Amino acid sequence: MPTPSAAPVPEPEPPAGTPRSLVLLLAVACALSVANVYYAQPLLDAIGREFGMAEGAVGVVVTATQLGCALALLLVVPLGDLLDRRRLMIGQLGLLVLALAAVALATNTPWLLIGMMALGLLGTAMTQGLLALSAALAAPGERGRVVGAAQGGVVIGLLLARVLAGVVADAWGWRAVYVVSAVLAAVLAAVLARRLPRRRLPAVDLGYWALLRSLYGLLAAERVLRVRGMIALLMFAAFSAFWTALVLPLSAPPHSLTHTAVGAFGLVGVVGVLMAARAGRLADRGLGERTTAAGLALLCLSWVPIAFLDQSLWALALGVLILDVAMQALHVTNQTMIFSISAQAHSRLVGGYMMFYAAGSGLGSIAATSVYAQAGWLGVCALGGGISLAALLFWAATLPRGASAPLVQP
Repeated sequence: MPTPSAAPVPEPEPPAGTPRSLVLLLAVACALSVANVYYAQPLLDAIGREFGMAEGAVGVVVTATQLGCALALLLVVPLGDLLDRRRLMIGQLGLLVLALAAVALATNTPWLLIGMMALGLLGTAMTQGLLALSAALAAPGERGRVVGAAQGGVVIGLLLARVLAGVVADAWGWRAVYVVSAVLAAVLAAVLARRLPRRRLPAVDLGYWALLRSLYGLLAAERVLRVRGMIALLMFAAFSAFWTALVLPLSAPPHSLTHTAVGAFGLVGVVGVLMAARAGRLADRGLGERTTAAGLALLCLSWVPIAFLDQSLWALALGVLILDVAMQALHVTNQTMIFSISAQAHSRLVGGYMMFYAAGSGLGSIAATSVYAQAGWLGVCALGGGISLAALLFWAATLPRGASAPLVQP
């Protein structure tokens, strides 16, 4: 179905292959950008104590970040289809440094939440802009591989966010986490200014408000975007419920783990990086529906060992491993499918898709802390398992007849 855009600007064919050094740079940039959205998760107990937040309400910190994510997807990410993406990335990094400084200096709850919202907005805009840029720079036959590598950087960013936040907070307090991140963002801006190619990329000849309206046209016109978006909403609600609530039982007796130890559980998910790249290659071969089936089944299964947190931290580690492998396989498959729709709409496509992600993550965070306050860790596991099962049933209900159709059209 045609993309709702006006007067597209012609674009030369992409290169036969994307240099490995550029793919690595994009992956590193994705990692450093997305980390800003997730630093707060292992710090919720410390932040809650300093600002006098009740245990059942501290999830609002993550929710404020996810609100910023949603605003970025609606208002900022689509700009990548209109403006020079290189300049856009560097400008956003400059604003990100200021937002990080605002959080580090926050003196009251409203200031903190505004800063967190700004971090969600800019961290998300950077990350999704970089993923769209990766898809635009890649040749069609390697798009899944390149996007998978960039998404691998996102996974590393998620893991580093939790580990770095824990280590730095234990040493110097939670505010120092955001000071360190501001320095890293400034360095990244300098590197991207030198290394990002000055290449003419697909664009559309639209005004800003027409560009934003066209996003809703894409959502209305593209069934793949709607289906994959709903799967993303459900799977990220489950994922966010887990990571938002995890610090609460692990930091309390009998475990009483430090922030460093809680954050280290994220390292178990490093296998998800390998799965992200593998899933991208499978999607390039047209096997995305099979990857989706396997990923959703694993997502449901992961909650069984996770439920044994009180009895065994090894069981928890196994559950985290399964959860992260499932999530990365699903996420890369979803992205590869939607990026096949139109090269001139990559930023709007990823923006539309990730709106579902932001909604799911925000709802999962609110639900997890509320459920934990009422029903403990087993209640959170029942919540996550139920959402995961709903995602599996939704996928099965929307699967096209005879569904082994290729994901990427020749």
